[in-house]
Amino acid sequence: MASQDWFDKDFYAILGVPKDIADADLKKTYRKLARTYHPDSNQGDAKAEAKFKEISEAYSVLSDAEQRKEYDQLRAMGAGGARFTASGQGAGGFEDVFSMFGQGRGGGAGGRYQSAEDFEDIFSMFNQQGAGFGSGRFGQSTGGYRGYGGPTRGADVTARTTVDFVTATKGETITLQGEDGKPFKVKIPAGVSDGQKIRLRGRGRPSPDGGETGDVVVAVTVRPHPVFTRDGLNLRVTVPVTFTEAALGATIEVPTLGGDPVKLRVAPGTPSGRVLRVKGRGVETAKGTGDLLAEVQVAVPSHLDDDARAALERFHELEPKENPRADIMSKARG
Repeated sequence: MASQDWFDKDFYAILGVPKDIADADLKKTYRKLARTYHPDSNQGDAKAEAKFKEISEAYSVLSDAEQRKEYDQLRAMGAGGARFTASGQGAGGFEDVFSMFGQGRGGGAGGRYQSAEDFEDIFSMFNQQGAGFGSGRFGQSTGGYRGYGGPTRGADVTARTTVDFVTATKGETITLQGEDGKPFKVKIPAGVSDGQKIRLRGRGRPSPDGGETGDVVVAVTVRPHPVFTRDGLNLRVTVPVTFTEAALGATIEVPTLGGDPVKLRVAPGTPSGRVLRVKGRGVETAKGTGDLLAEVQVAVPSHLDDDARAALERFHELEPKENPRADIMSKARG
């Protein structure tokens, strides 16, 4: 059983590291050992394969903060360094529990446990009473140790990647570097969002005792685009138009993502903020296809020559004398 192995195996010695090693140094040591003993690099070498499984088991436990804490506690109790009763009050010792349990089953001299069932019952008693094991669970929140009746699930591995906006929209297969230094491929699906996670089943750390292999979880960051933004499956773009185009109407060109521009009709009297829709030119996925949403923005010229200024002043004399802010002023007054 994995929990009993924790008493028998010194995972720190297996990895050749001190007990107070930092997580970053632990990871660096494991990667170096994994490259050395990986089965792909030692075809047919049974000893190397066994060593790889051994260091993988050690790292699977020590790299997980909860499991490492529980492992240290169990090892300390096995060495007499910590003492608990079945009620968790601190009286008596861990050896007393084994002794008591052995006597209750008709055990031999010294009260040693007589079978794996004895060992499980002792841990069950500790869990029920809340004695000195943190929350009384092994790896339930980490996907590591699953319990006393089954094998250990390999730990998940977290990876990160940054892709450009077009890749996130169209989808693409990229290559990342694995923990063991070897490359692996990740399919970025069309329409992936910034912050979305992609799970690769069975690509994580191996189980130390024949259980299920962990997963690789890839967190995706999407670089922003200088022109387009995402709105679900729709793409948004802000399109400047001149005052005369907005006032008199015009046909304008609007860019599309990775394709030829499309022509849109701006109706006479179009205000800033009006959205023109181009069907089917958004993000295309298996679940559907979005639209391109072009938001009109009336551009005000920053420089006018004398003729243009005179023409605008003449227009100002002729334009209707209604106040465009009258409505909001009235609503503000209540």
